[in-house]
Amino acid sequence: MRLLSFFVAALAAIALVAGQQSGSGGVIGMGAVGVLLALATYRSTEISFFLKIFSGIFGVEYVVFGAGSVLAQLGYWPADWAGIAPPASLATTVAVFGILIYAISFVPVIQRIGRLASPCFTSTETTTAQLWPFGTYQIQLGRLGVILLIFLVLLNQTQVGISLRLSFFNRDFYNAIQEKDAPSFWYQLIFVFSVWAGISVVSNLIEMFASYTLLIRWRRWMAEKYSKSWLSNATHYRISLAGTADNPDQRIAEDTRAFVNQTYNFALPLLSQVSTLVSFSIILWSIPVPITIPGTEIIIPGFLLWLALIYAIAATWITHLIGKPLIGLEFEQERREANFRFSLARLREYSEQIALMRGEASEQRHLNQRFGDIVSNFYRLVWSRVKLTSFTLSYNQANVVVPYVLLAPHYFTGIITLGIMTQVASAFDRVQTAMSFFINSYQAIASYLASINRLTTFEAAIGQAQAATAGEKGIHQAALPGNEVHIDGTTLALPNGTPIVRVDGLGLGAARSTLVIGPSGSGKSTLFRAIAGIWPFGEGKVGVPADARIMLLPQRPYLPQGTLRAAMSYPAVDDTYSDTEIATAMTQVKLAHLIDRLDDVDLWAQRLSGGEQQRLAVGRALLAKPDWLFLDEATASLDEKLEGEIYDLIDRTLPQTKIVSIGHRSTLREMHDEIVVMQPNADGTHSPRAMAREPIAQS
Repeated sequence: MRLLSFFVAALAAIALVAGQQSGSGGVIGMGAVGVLLALATYRSTEISFFLKIFSGIFGVEYVVFGAGSVLAQLGYWPADWAGIAPPASLATTVAVFGILIYAISFVPVIQRIGRLASPCFTSTETTTAQLWPFGTYQIQLGRLGVILLIFLVLLNQTQVGISLRLSFFNRDFYNAIQEKDAPSFWYQLIFVFSVWAGISVVSNLIEMFASYTLLIRWRRWMAEKYSKSWLSNATHYRISLAGTADNPDQRIAEDTRAFVNQTYNFALPLLSQVSTLVSFSIILWSIPVPITIPGTEIIIPGFLLWLALIYAIAATWITHLIGKPLIGLEFEQERREANFRFSLARLREYSEQIALMRGEASEQRHLNQRFGDIVSNFYRLVWSRVKLTSFTLSYNQANVVVPYVLLAPHYFTGIITLGIMTQVASAFDRVQTAMSFFINSYQAIASYLASINRLTTFEAAIGQAQAATAGEKGIHQAALPGNEVHIDGTTLALPNGTPIVRVDGLGLGAARSTLVIGPSGSGKSTLFRAIAGIWPFGEGKVGVPADARIMLLPQRPYLPQGTLRAAMSYPAVDDTYSDTEIATAMTQVKLAHLIDRLDDVDLWAQRLSGGEQQRLAVGRALLAKPDWLFLDEATASLDEKLEGEIYDLIDRTLPQTKIVSIGHRSTLREMHDEIVVMQPNADGTHSPRAMAREPIAQS
């Protein structure tokens, strides 16, 4: 960008000199605006990469179009190409675009958009692309995104040029009708309209394909990025505990889609509208319609242009006043819709428990309440939309007749022709449409800002959850030599900061197996989660053996969607273990009756009983062979006899594995070598202390 700024500055200086020598105000203006563009381009290294792409496009276009304009002004442009020499106004227009890109980069919402959008276009991830007729090739995703975006911007600007050319066709066509000039009529229709209309159709088809390619790749990258950040290092668990971001599934699935589509649908159409505004404003400015100040003979130059600008600016301001509440209402509507979907998904997940408890009536009341929240906000949203739509529809209807009302007296007195009248009316409409972009898009903008806010807060929640284990505070894991877990001087707290467990000098691993007992709510499961490295609340360190493979089995196992083979192999991939290994493990945990269903896809979390699910989880441990196995009431759904058989199985099959259990049954004591009791402290917390294996009274 710095090098490009020097080229822009050099051309601007040449334009100023050439304009002074020739007395061309247009070239002088191009040079003056170029100086500002050079400064903006030089400083654009500080803006987001996404905006930098547009800044670079306009800088290059200024150099190309400006050089052509200067060459034409100095007489070096080929005479045969005089008809296509770029005017100084074209370079001035793209320079204004470049300056505006730099200016809006300081707007907070634009900064957030740039920060969310830029990472995809700087990605070094390799992807496969196919371009006819060159075939398939490998390219960095970010580079492909930049190429597609630049191509689409240039194509968009080309389409504006086509519209401008068709505007002049419109003038000549209607003049031919007015003058009853049949040869000119058919020439304009066949050799002008047909050619440029065909080019317009082809360009729109190319744009559709290129834009879809960019959007799906962009959305895929964002979805993978957010899901990876959400799932890494148990961040999803910490966010759910802290409650800092509701419905992360919606933010990954829906908000990324909305952000990608709406960013594209605002960025390129907005550029198109600005290009249209500048191009057709020239027509309004130069039209030979003398408008004087009432009571004087002073002519107002470009009266129709000034009227269109003032008219649209006033309407935009009124639209903002009417539609401002929509932004908050759109955000709230998305949140309530997501809460309703989550309630339905949770009902499906716990359908058996609800059916057993005959809880359908209670669930129906809950769903009605959730949907009632949607309805109440929806009515407020509809009322705001009705007020906004009433104004925008009235405004757009008035736009149809305003230019004809202004031009009719001049047409009837013969000052202008029918062709000029229709061209000016068309130009007025295009300028109004461009200036009314925010008016007509206000509802979409409100929805867009809601998506931006949801993604921004989701990123903040992820960052907060990751920072909980990155700073000095929080619970941190430390690698220790040897084969013992050691915790000293550590306090575990609830998400609200209330201390629940204080640990001073706890060592695990000296005995082959350890049983942790204590009253409910004393922090046994919290202690396990701290050892597993997923509990961030509190302060201190948990020392675990270096490179130790730790596996924790909760009371309610997680069974992923898919085949039974995938459920048995989890968290490893399906083909990690052979059929023989899986069948052996299933037989050992008494699930042999399910071996022939390994490749069946089913809702296994609902199909298997609680005891079967717990035995399946133990089967996973037999396959994984961890160094440490923590069982958090992982056999509570089994009868005492079967529970004893499972513990004996673990002891025989995993002789090198250290076992730490949480349980309340007295029969578990004989199955462990050491017992740790959660004893109460004076401040309401509990502390784990190792005890002898003699019978101990249990609360």
